[in-house]
This record gives sequence, structure tokens and C-alpha cells, in this order.
Amino acid sequence: MEKKFECDVCSYRYDEALGDPENGIAKGTAFEDLPADWRCPVCNEIKSEFTEVK
Repeated sequence: MEKKFECDVCSYRYDEALGDPENGIAKGTAFEDLPADWRCPVCNEIKSEFTEVK
């Protein structure tokens, strides 16, 4: 089951089912498989500023 993660700074939600195609991340890409240098496309925060949401 694909998960969703929310940026603690700006509330952007990364949905694994949707990926981040505008930034080269394919649909179905797990959050933990995102590149280490991936950042929030809205506020540019790092991955550690995201929390899994239900």
C-alpha cells in the first residue's frame, strides 16, 4: 500500500502513488527511495522534515 508524507513546514503532501513527475520522480516511488537530495517542491525543505500521514 502506498503511503503519503506531509512536509512539516508547508503541508505539501508527497503521495507515493503520484510521485513527483515535475521533478523526475515516477509514480509509485516509495518515499524512502527518493534521492537523498530530493527536496519539497513547494518550500525546498529536506526529506527529514516530512512526516507520514494517514
